[in-house]
Amino acid sequence: MLFHLLSPFAHNFILFNLFRYITFRTGCAMATSLLICFIFGSAIIRWLKERQGDGQPIRDDGPESHLKKKGTPTMGGLMILISVIASTLLWADLSNLYTWAVLFVTVGFGLVGFVDDYRKLTRRSSDGVPGRVRLAIQVIIAALAVFAITSVAPPLTANGLAIPFVKDYLLQLGVFFVPFAVFVIVGASNAVNLTDGLDGLATVPVIIAALCFIIITYLVGNLVFANYLQIQHVQGAGELSVFCGALVGACLGFLWFNAPPAQVFMGDTGSLALGSALGTISVIVKHELVLAIIGGLFVMETLSVVIQVASFKLTGKRVFRMAPIHHHFEKLGWSEPTVVIRFWIIACILGLVGLSTLKLR
Repeated sequence: MLFHLLSPFAHNFILFNLFRYITFRTGCAMATSLLICFIFGSAIIRWLKERQGDGQPIRDDGPESHLKKKGTPTMGGLMILISVIASTLLWADLSNLYTWAVLFVTVGFGLVGFVDDYRKLTRRSSDGVPGRVRLAIQVIIAALAVFAITSVAPPLTANGLAIPFVKDYLLQLGVFFVPFAVFVIVGASNAVNLTDGLDGLATVPVIIAALCFIIITYLVGNLVFANYLQIQHVQGAGELSVFCGALVGACLGFLWFNAPPAQVFMGDTGSLALGSALGTISVIVKHELVLAIIGGLFVMETLSVVIQVASFKLTGKRVFRMAPIHHHFEKLGWSEPTVVIRFWIIACILGLVGLSTLKLR
C-alpha cells in the first residue's frame, strides 16, 4: 500500500525513494509484523484463554512432561497470520500477482487449520477435521495457486524444475508440474504441522527458512544477480522478499510468547499456514528441491512418521519409541529444551547448505 502511495512522489521528496527498494520494504515489513505481535500478542492470548477454557487437548499417550501444559491456549497462529497479512499489505507491491498467490495460500491453509483447531477444542479431542477432507481442501487451494502462478510465468519456465548444483537448467515436467507443485505446497504445510510438537520447535526453523528465502527471492528476482549466479531468473519474484520479511518478524514476535514454557501454541492455524507459504514461495522461485534441503528438519520429522506407520502396518513393530521423531528423543530421556535447541542447530546447518546451492554450480 505504502509503495503505491509514496513511491510516485520520489522525484519530489528523495526520502520517498526508499519505498522503491525491496530491501528497505523487507526490513520495514519485518519490523512491522514484529511490533504487531508485541503490541497485540498479550491481548490475543487473553482472548484465546477466555474462549478456550482448558486450552489445547493434550494426548494421554505422549511424553509425561506434556501433561503440565494443560490449559495452554492454542490458535496462536492467528497472531502470526494477522501480523503477516497486515505487514505485507502495508509494504508490498500489491500489483504483484506472486504476492497475492502466496497470501491466498497462506490464508487458505490458515483457515483450514483454524477449523481443525476449533473442532479439537469443541470436541476436547486430538481429532479435528477428517484427514481426507483436510487434504482435499489443501489440494484444491494449492492447485488454484499453482494454476495462477504458471499462467503468468514464461512458457519455458512455467513447468520447469530447477536442479540444485546444476547451473541454468530446468527439467521440463510438462503436465506433471502442477501435481508436483501441489505436492510441494501441501507436503511443506503438513511437514511443519508435524514438527510443531514442542515449544518453539517449529518456529525457529521456519524463521531460518524464511531468512534463506529472503535472500533467494531477492537474487532470483534480480536479473543481474541471477545471471551472475547462473540461477533461473523469475521476474517479479523479488517482491516476495517483503512477504518473507513479514514472516520472519511475525515468527520472532510469536516466539516471544511461545518460548518455553509457552504461553500459547500456534496450533494448526499457524503451522499449516507457515508451511504452505514456504512451499508456495519455493514453487514460484523454482527452488522446490532447495526447500527440501533448507527445510530438511521438516522432511526428517515427516519421514519418521511415514517410517513408523509403514513399519507398524507391515511388521507390527515400531521403529521409534514415538513419532514424530522429536517425541522419540523425549522418550529416550532428552529434556524438551535439549531436543528443541539441538533441532534448531540442525535447521541452521541445513539452511547454510541450502544457501550454498546458489553458488556451488
